[in-house]
Amino acid sequence: MHSSPLQDLPDDVAALRALVLEGQAEIALQQQALRDSVAEVARLRVSVLHHTAQIEKLKLQLARLRRMQFGRSSEKLESQIEQLELLIEELETPAVAEPVTEPSTIEPSDAAATAAAALTKPRRQSLPEHLPREIITLAPPTTSGDASADPAACTCPACGGGLRGIGEDVSEILEWVPASFKVIRQVRPKLACDACSTILQAPAPSRPIPKGMAGPGLLAQVLISKYADHLPLYRQSEIYAREGVSLERSTLADWVGQSAALLKPLVERIGDYVLSGAKLHADDTPVPVLAPGLGKTQTGRLWTYVRDDTAAGQDEPAAVFFRYSPDRKGIHPQTHLQSFKGVLQADGYAGFHHLYGEQIREAACWAHVRRKFYDLHQATKSPIAFEAMQRIAALYAIEAEVRGQTPEVRQAQRQARAGPLIEDLKQWLDQQLNTLSTKSELALVIRYARSRWPALCRYVDHGLIEIDNNIAERSLRAIALGRKNYLFAGSHSGGERAAAIYSLIGTAKLNSVEPLAYLRHVLTHIADHRINRIDELLPWNLREQLASQ
Repeated sequence: MHSSPLQDLPDDVAALRALVLEGQAEIALQQQALRDSVAEVARLRVSVLHHTAQIEKLKLQLARLRRMQFGRSSEKLESQIEQLELLIEELETPAVAEPVTEPSTIEPSDAAATAAAALTKPRRQSLPEHLPREIITLAPPTTSGDASADPAACTCPACGGGLRGIGEDVSEILEWVPASFKVIRQVRPKLACDACSTILQAPAPSRPIPKGMAGPGLLAQVLISKYADHLPLYRQSEIYAREGVSLERSTLADWVGQSAALLKPLVERIGDYVLSGAKLHADDTPVPVLAPGLGKTQTGRLWTYVRDDTAAGQDEPAAVFFRYSPDRKGIHPQTHLQSFKGVLQADGYAGFHHLYGEQIREAACWAHVRRKFYDLHQATKSPIAFEAMQRIAALYAIEAEVRGQTPEVRQAQRQARAGPLIEDLKQWLDQQLNTLSTKSELALVIRYARSRWPALCRYVDHGLIEIDNNIAERSLRAIALGRKNYLFAGSHSGGERAAAIYSLIGTAKLNSVEPLAYLRHVLTHIADHRINRIDELLPWNLREQLASQ
């Protein structure tokens, strides 16, 4: 029999007391260890929560920086975002080696350069045999039978006589399909009538570039790579060479130029549509342009004009129209906008001031005002600048609530809620200005805001106007990225081509149309499209058709 634990207890009271005290001490030690373990778990939990909160905080800061990075944002802000993005890229791809950079290649566009390129233009090579072929046979019209399958079974439409094959014309075009090339071989059999000597053959289909070997898909890919993906032509040439297809940069440049010329009527139609709106957003950005013969660059400008009233609940499609000029003289926007009548929302550039009058009314940008206070607060930690930012933020909070509402609702809400806040802000700025040195940076910022006060307040009484000009500044983001990759445009005509293609790509994006699919469709059909039906090729008129493909 096994003994009970109670039987093993000592009979002596003192010994029993000592045993109990020892047990209590052991229990106390275990309880303390348990409390320490619970405390450690709690500490680790707090550490994890803190780490998670830090990550969320960094993500929030990055999102805030990206929202603030529009138009001509500060170099410091751009640097912060670029450094963070590069750090993330480095962490995500630790094994990727840095690419070897090669010197930029100038794309010739002026007459002298074009003539030189023509003299050195390489002889067209035959298309590589390893590429897959898709054969399309274009049979001539006959009265009966299938001429492509059996010419003898067909009859001549001219006299009813029998037909026989006498040969065929074969041409090849290089087409682009996602991630690969293919060659489309177009075969057009020739049929002859023995009775009347009539020769029948299907007409050759039109091409975007007459007698060119590039299909519309390949042309669209080149344009998107250059103007949307910011890949200069010499880099594209290297990429295609890896696919076993030799396309010289000069060939690609010629395709870009001829495609831009083909698309010109469509770009002009977008411009007419943009300028026919009741409200317009405008801005500009510098573009380095090569000075022919000097080996140096001069500064051209790309101007953006955006018609976008979707935030005011309007159904009219949004569109953007870019124009190029060799400098920033005020005569350029005056020429661009000579047919426009309505509200122009822009920054404080003096070249716009000559436009304002009975035909064009000015609407200013609160984002520019806020940005000046923000830069000042970052540099000096000024409490006045910070409070100004807070007051402007209250105006933006109202805009977030009325976004997408009709102009009538927006106007009523603004007058009831934003109007009193703006009046209080005006009085507060005047009070602060009286306490500051006239030469202080803060006084300069306040005077800038006060000098544009009527234009800043115009949006309150007009539901179609926006609180800022961010719509125009967002349209310039792609150009800023391209400017870093291109280094410079080859000539003024190159700047004009860029403006045209940016107009098409930007308008497609504003209407949720995939730019590559859009340009492919347009380049496929525009050569044979009637000019009086050009509206059929506008992005918003093709949205449903392209989405179903």
